[in-house]
Amino acid sequence: MARLLMVCLGGFVGTGMRYGLNGWVSRKFGETFPWGTLVINVSGSFAAGIAFFLTGPDSPMIVSATTRQVIIAGLLGGFTTFSSFSLQTLTLLREGEVGAALGNIVGSVVAGLIAAWLGFTLARSLGGVR
Repeated sequence: MARLLMVCLGGFVGTGMRYGLNGWVSRKFGETFPWGTLVINVSGSFAAGIAFFLTGPDSPMIVSATTRQVIIAGLLGGFTTFSSFSLQTLTLLREGEVGAALGNIVGSVVAGLIAAWLGFTLARSLGGVR
């Protein structure tokens, strides 16, 4: 029960971070294209790559299973926005914005995977572990 509450608290913080960053990006770059969601998904993927390495079994740091779940499932799970990505992409498609929808799909998936790999690679190289 304590682990569940800690993960929920991490999700609460991650959701607040997502809300704040999405609002800032939307004000800065507009809402025609879902830039906020794209930025959140890519930066969340980067952070997940770092967290995955830093909290894994070969990590230079020793953390508990609860800490790993709070960071990855809670904080980053609350921060990233796959459901928002799906609905915004569907809206773009329904509005006939096929190019923007495809750009959002490719940007989120490809850039997200690259960001996760870069985060993992960076954390591994800084940690000096395989």
